[in-house]
Amino acid sequence: MGPEGVDVCPTLALHSSCVSTIVEQQDAATDPRALVADPTSIELFAGGGGMALGLHLAGFSHKAVNELDGRSVETLEANRRQVGGWPLKPGDVTKQAWDGFHRDVTLIAGGAPCQPFSIGGVHRGDGDPRNLWPAFIDVVDRVRPLAAIGENVRGLTRPSFLPYLDYICDRLSAPTLKPEVDESWQEHDARLREALAYEDLEDDERYLVDRRVVLAADYGVPQMRYRLFIVAFRADTGVQWNADAPYGERWTWPEPTHSREALLATQEDGTYWERHGIAPRTLDLPARRLAELDRARRKMLVGEVKPWRTLRDALTGQLDDDGFKPLPEPVDGRETGGFNFHIGIPGARLYKGHSGNALDAPAKTIKAGVHGVPGGEHIALLDDGSHRYLTVRECARVQTFPDSWVFKGPRSEASRQIGNAVPVRLARIMGEHVRDALARGLQGEED
Repeated sequence: MGPEGVDVCPTLALHSSCVSTIVEQQDAATDPRALVADPTSIELFAGGGGMALGLHLAGFSHKAVNELDGRSVETLEANRRQVGGWPLKPGDVTKQAWDGFHRDVTLIAGGAPCQPFSIGGVHRGDGDPRNLWPAFIDVVDRVRPLAAIGENVRGLTRPSFLPYLDYICDRLSAPTLKPEVDESWQEHDARLREALAYEDLEDDERYLVDRRVVLAADYGVPQMRYRLFIVAFRADTGVQWNADAPYGERWTWPEPTHSREALLATQEDGTYWERHGIAPRTLDLPARRLAELDRARRKMLVGEVKPWRTLRDALTGQLDDDGFKPLPEPVDGRETGGFNFHIGIPGARLYKGHSGNALDAPAKTIKAGVHGVPGGEHIALLDDGSHRYLTVRECARVQTFPDSWVFKGPRSEASRQIGNAVPVRLARIMGEHVRDALARGLQGEED
């Protein structure tokens, strides 16, 4: 076999037919319509598998799943059987053989490490060695997929980092134009913009790029998690695009499916409390808000929107179509049978800046917790006035991981994998929307 899985001809007598076979295989691989009919993907910086699992559920078959961290690789290995045996490529993303996938992959996706741009980090940005956006774009150049999805913290949109975010998008727009030796990113960006302005690149060498900060709760994730998504489509795919619009409006992003107003409407009219078997609780809302709730009810009646999902919804398994069951109340220091990492954690306390999570609203952002479960973000305020830590499994459910998904390593490592993950449900929705946009674009090209 050759380096890309193509049979190597044993004799010169078969040379011409062998070349013909290789050409036919390459032609099939480079047909964009074939790549959309049977969508494939490469997952970078896979971590505990949130984005990878979401895209798997969106119908993408992974050709490679890459991760450097050893504990995360153990987690991916432990779950391979239930997703059909993902082909893992552990190790440094910059040292992998990506060229063999050239023009044979529908999508490249990944959430580059967020620490360089996180509000909770040291804010080194492009100077942080963990800034792997250049590596992400290099893989896009080497593979040349039909589309790419990148994810990161909202902090990347802060004014201090915004010029570098613009550079990321410019570089992703023209991945073949690499920086020269000793060229600063600012100098490289100026050269990129000139090339894009003069349309010096062929359509199959450049990408249409958009970006937007989305709130996970608006898409059915029971969590107030804001994240930046960057999407890119190869310019020859025919995807509908408005190049003159500002970032966030160039592409038709997925419409929110859930809303705060819809949640408040169900709490105000009592249907939320009835569903949970709780005595109705009165909401003190001004008259103008009541009119908004009436509009939300009308939208719910015609299926246009659903209520935000709450922490209580997550813990009791009432996440409509996601197939969860109620989680038993955890016992401190003891594993709950049938649930990986559903172990009660003693010592939860509240203090200034760590006020905990109300049960009847989306949870606060689940954080990585490298040094153990952090304070208020991972504490639940219970109905009897007490409070406790959320278990690792409860945090995974808030991130919409299925209960069957096993995490490896000690509690701190499992918490880190979960906190760093893209919510599975959000990744699935983004993947489905990208897939459908490609299908529509290429169908139009076919017409």
